[in-house]
Amino acid sequence: MTAPVVVILAAGQGTRMRSAVQKLLHPLCGRPIIAWPIAAARAAGAARILVVDSPERRLEAVAEDGVELVVQERPLGTADAVKAAAAQIGPDDTVIVINGDAPLITPETLQALVQAHERSGAAATIATMVLDDPSGYGRVVRAPDGTVERVVETKAPGDSTELELHIREVNTGMFAFDGGALIAALREVRADNAQGEHYLPDVLPILRERERTVLAYELSDPDELLQINDRRQLADVTAVAQRQIHERHMLAGVTIVNPAATVIDAGVEIGQDAVIAPFTSLHGATRIGVGSTVGPHSTLIDAQVGEQAKILHAYVTGAVVGNRVSVGPFAYLRPGTVLREGAKAGTFVEIKNSDVGAGSKVPHLSYIGDADIGEGTNLGASTITANYDGYRKHRTTIGDRVKTSVDTTLIAPVSIGDDAYTAAGSVISSDVPPGALGVARSRQSNIEGYAQQRRERAEAESREDQ
Repeated sequence: MTAPVVVILAAGQGTRMRSAVQKLLHPLCGRPIIAWPIAAARAAGAARILVVDSPERRLEAVAEDGVELVVQERPLGTADAVKAAAAQIGPDDTVIVINGDAPLITPETLQALVQAHERSGAAATIATMVLDDPSGYGRVVRAPDGTVERVVETKAPGDSTELELHIREVNTGMFAFDGGALIAALREVRADNAQGEHYLPDVLPILRERERTVLAYELSDPDELLQINDRRQLADVTAVAQRQIHERHMLAGVTIVNPAATVIDAGVEIGQDAVIAPFTSLHGATRIGVGSTVGPHSTLIDAQVGEQAKILHAYVTGAVVGNRVSVGPFAYLRPGTVLREGAKAGTFVEIKNSDVGAGSKVPHLSYIGDADIGEGTNLGASTITANYDGYRKHRTTIGDRVKTSVDTTLIAPVSIGDDAYTAAGSVISSDVPPGALGVARSRQSNIEGYAQQRRERAEAESREDQ
């Protein structure tokens, strides 16, 4: 099979989205819509990927390595859009044309279309589908010998006859062409339709006039035909894409307890025997290791989770959670956080830009920011690292096997040595040597009879007010 040149039509304005954001830049399961057909083309082995953009070049932001942006200067139709890419198409190329707003096309379908086209020797092969309700789609008119004669548009009155509207085989908007035949035919396309546009399917009868064959390749999965033109259709396609993502993970050995209450982006990786509990959202480049449990009610964004970890009722973004780590409930792990093997971040704990050593625990009600914590350390409830002096952030260093008592505040920069302790209620502003007890609090004093004095003072003030 030849490595094809894939042309992705993406110059439409997408006005029905009612958005300042270009239609194909709207997110679909964690990727811009345009990234889906690009990924399919790349996985299908495309030699070149050409994305046809509008003069504003708003898709430049997602043009990755190996993607070439070409510009359609005026919106004159799909044939004109392909013509904009003509300079990058060679006469011996196999050219695949697809729509940028039909994101569910698969690499397997693209490969099958290329194979069918090249086996047949046809000048063009159009991907078609038979629908029970073909409303809104261009109809495929067959010649008596079964080859494709033409495509009849149905966008406006006058484009098609009543008889042609009864045809159920439709144009999917995906084509395979011989490069030389395509470029030559594009020069002869005219805007002879109610819309006044240059339609790409109009190259088909031109090819037939030159005694070249035009065939059809019928698709079977209607989901691959779904296009996005407005927010409603975006929601419909998102539901289908999300179902496909869930199925892929479940077939690979992941338990998703309630798929209807789970959101997983396309780029997320999940290991075998992991369990994703309800009301969990996994986004971006999140990776979850073998046998880990995430959720319920957890959100992970660009998080790395090791094996046999447990994350319950937590918000984790840009953090690394090691093997057999426990997180939550109600924990917040922020970017730069690393929890090493067997560590714990418990209830109402927030950790930011800190390295928590193997087996160390931050069980509850604590804020740890810009800290390095050794192994086997336990931070008591309400341990706080005061890391900001109003101008700069400073780091706290806590050694191995340290035990802070409840309500300890560590004023950075400060260092707590190995095997050291802090006393409850201490505000530690100086280093604590290894093995020492850091005590930083005033002595307690009791005022005898204070309650009686307070009552008498209140009664006297009340009499004065009368």
